[in-house]
Amino acid sequence: MKLASLNQGRDGVLVVVSRDLARAVRVPQIAVTLQAALDDWNATRPKLEAVYQRLNDGLIDDAFAFDQAACHSPLPRAYHWADGSAYVNHVELVRKARGAEMPESFWHDPLMYQGGADTFIPPHAPIRLADEAWGIDLEAELAVITDDVPMGATPAEAAGYIRLLMLVNDVSLRNLIPGELAKGFGFYQSKPSSSFSPVAITPDELGESWKDGKVYRPLVSHINDVLFGQPDAGVDMTFNFPTLVAHAARTRPLGAGTIIGSGTVSNYDRSAGSSCLAEKRMLEIVEQGEAQTPFLTFGDRVRIEMFDAAGQSIFGAIDQLVEKYE
Repeated sequence: MKLASLNQGRDGVLVVVSRDLARAVRVPQIAVTLQAALDDWNATRPKLEAVYQRLNDGLIDDAFAFDQAACHSPLPRAYHWADGSAYVNHVELVRKARGAEMPESFWHDPLMYQGGADTFIPPHAPIRLADEAWGIDLEAELAVITDDVPMGATPAEAAGYIRLLMLVNDVSLRNLIPGELAKGFGFYQSKPSSSFSPVAITPDELGESWKDGKVYRPLVSHINDVLFGQPDAGVDMTFNFPTLVAHAARTRPLGAGTIIGSGTVSNYDRSAGSSCLAEKRMLEIVEQGEAQTPFLTFGDRVRIEMFDAAGQSIFGAIDQLVEKYE
């Protein structure tokens, strides 16, 4: 099943979207918003799936053409947004570039931070920031949306609470990160609003590409219409999504609508490219002694998308210009 939120009101208007992303239908008789659907998922899911089937069969008269640009993020705001770092090879590379050893614990204890969840950016809206000197970077990722998760859930139990998947652009301000981390209190100003794909999907939409709590498809990023990277999201993912959800729930319950991100998708095979400029710059430092690739500047365009084996877009695209905030 595929769901989206039209960019209307603070929490959007829930629509069911056809598998080919061509048509959509509002479902106020089931749930007005995606959060409302998640709050009562056991009751709303079968009703939404029935609409989804009829929509794909062409049996809904009031369906309309689906416009990705008319969407907000599937959850325009969320009660909880936490981002992990599931691709430890990426963490290892970043530390190597600055001559730091990586603690062995990073291989079995995930990194995670809690981000701002009140002001997500619509997937086709500009990324507006005040200063290019902040080091503006994209981070192409995947994320899951959970149901209520009890505190202390094991990874096996957490797998049963994953309801939807999305793509993420976890915008980062690289030149602000060192100063913040040096304070010993984590990210804040260096992590502005994130963006999510127009469409959220149930895991079954991925078929065999959803396996062991991972998505085995390339995540494709373009900068200014030039291919930047297409690493496979399942390959080299050290911590799968159930493990990340269980990590987040270790000392607290998670409410329905919690979003948990994978962190920057990265492969050991660097021929697939990268999912963030920081990684590309770190590779240049390791190989050439200094970074050559600049961070994003005003006027740059970022596009993040994932395709199925037939070349069909699965989640729609995050497609954004970087603009100066006035």
